[in-house]
Amino acid sequence: MRVALFTETFLPKVDGIVTVITLLLDHLIRRDIEFMVVAPKIGETRLSEYRGKKVVTVPGVALPFYPELRVGPPTLGTYREVRDFEPDIAHFIHPTLVGTGGLMMAKHLNVPTLASFHLDLGNLVHHLGVGFMEPVMWWYARQNFNAADYALAPSRLIQQDMLDHGIRNVGLWRRGVDPDKFSPALASAEMRYRLSDGHPEDTIMLYVGRLSPEKQIDQLRPVLEQVPGTRLAVVGDGPIRPELGEHFSGTKTKFMGYLRGADLYSAFASADIFVFPSAMETFGLVLIEAMASGLPVVTSRVGGVNDMVRPGVNGYIFNSGDVRGMINGVQAILSDRSKRAIMGRNARLFAETQTWPAMMDELIGCYDDLINGREPTM
Repeated sequence: MRVALFTETFLPKVDGIVTVITLLLDHLIRRDIEFMVVAPKIGETRLSEYRGKKVVTVPGVALPFYPELRVGPPTLGTYREVRDFEPDIAHFIHPTLVGTGGLMMAKHLNVPTLASFHLDLGNLVHHLGVGFMEPVMWWYARQNFNAADYALAPSRLIQQDMLDHGIRNVGLWRRGVDPDKFSPALASAEMRYRLSDGHPEDTIMLYVGRLSPEKQIDQLRPVLEQVPGTRLAVVGDGPIRPELGEHFSGTKTKFMGYLRGADLYSAFASADIFVFPSAMETFGLVLIEAMASGLPVVTSRVGGVNDMVRPGVNGYIFNSGDVRGMINGVQAILSDRSKRAIMGRNARLFAETQTWPAMMDELIGCYDDLINGREPTM
């Protein structure tokens, strides 16, 4: 099997989409499946390979509302590279610009196509102050996803949203976690000291993710103010980092910046509660990573939350923007130390059933179905 993967974002950028892509590529290598990647050039380094497999970069320009990304359509040179690779299937990671051109290439080459949903642009435009663009975003998504032979959603909530907006043939590609990397066993006194800014005896609430308006991180300040003994550790970076620094001035908040590898795994395991006030997610990968690390979660009802969180068992759910609901969830967990421990164990037990190899093998099965002209079962 030979897979051509087209994506609008890739290394060295760090986010949930890139995490899923690299996990997929690593799994394809383990299964001895050949692949090539078509991606925009990110940063100053032109990536030419990933673990010995070809990466074809597409020139692009920075988006004004998302400067970390540089996007643009693939070129005639890209087409030649894809043609010479002779793929059996083309997988498009949320086709937008790179993917739209790639879909046309794949159709010309008579290659089966699969498009997976990773970014809710229709919702995102509201948080960028251009909500009037939502119908245009959904129209564009509908054209791209319906141009593919099959589409995949990351959660049942998004799957229904896609169907409601006229996207056909939508299956479900669930998200997973590596329970060896994200594990309570990786907690450390040193990391807890860092997260708490030298006060490890306090309760550490953890947020991990991009620092951008749609994440609604500012709503965490009332939790700090109304729940005694709590501190907030923020892992990640993004365009509103300076504003958040001002907003949380005078509170018990520690901005950790980007953490990777062992430091990130230890940060998850060394906190007490994971808090997530985001207004929009397609899944919420950090939630399952927090749960695997033994943390009860308090999260807004977005993405795959309803598929993961059982209120009162492994966390609490509140409606997006309901700060009082978020505070109540944190207070409920902290009301009883033994309850917090039990909920953390329950979170871990659930995460252990959601491993990446199983999710990726389902995807490879979908590839095989499309290549052989069968209706996918995902």
